[in-house]
Order: sequence, then structure tokens, then C-alpha cells
Amino acid sequence: MINLIRSLSVFALATGFAVGTFAQEDKKSKKEEATLRSVQGTVFDHDDKPVVGAVVQLKDVRTLQVRSYISKENGEYHFSSLKIDNDYEVEAKNKNLTSGPKKISIFDNRKIVIQNLKADKPEKK
Repeated sequence: MINLIRSLSVFALATGFAVGTFAQEDKKSKKEEATLRSVQGTVFDHDDKPVVGAVVQLKDVRTLQVRSYISKENGEYHFSSLKIDNDYEVEAKNKNLTSGPKKISIFDNRKIVIQNLKADKPEKK
């Protein structure tokens, strides 16, 4: 009987710990989500047609880290898990043309920032 009580006590403690851990992780993930955003849009050419295979680069202005994405068949690109308290620059390049960098400011508090890009300027070398 005493062994059964001990076993039940250990089980209750372990279960309580696991539930508490999951609750903490859930709170943590919700908190992280509140500080994250995404940037997405479509890359267009000079004729306003979607560009397939354009290189879209996103630069974190604070850390200078650059992430790249190749636009899909409809010209769309997407970057997620971006810190809301960092400034970013996004730019599309296609052949020898560029959209030029477009700023995404910390003052833009949208969770999903739509930034369409038009790759129609000659790239400076």
C-alpha cells in the first residue's frame, strides 16, 4: 500500500511538472509570437508582370544578417520570424535589374508587412 502511494505521488509530481512545463512553453511561444512579424509580397518587372526566380534579399539593419528567397512562379516571396523591434531592408534582383532597397521600420507595427517590389532599375556595380 505504501509503495502504491509513493508510486502515485511520483506520478502526480511528474505529471504536474510536465503540465507546468507545457504551460510555460505555451506562454513562451505566445510571447515570442507577439514580438515577431513577417514580410511578404510580389516581385514585378517593368511591365508589371510577376517575376519568377528573382532573388529577394532581406537585411537586418542591426545585425547586417542577410536572408535570401527566390520568388515563386507567381512572383511571390515570404520571410517569417522577423523581430518586430528591428529595422529591415528588402530588395529584389532579377538579371541586371533591381528594385532598390525598401525599408521596413520598427515604427511599422503590422504583423504581416506587404512589400511589393518592382525590379526595373539598372543594378549599380
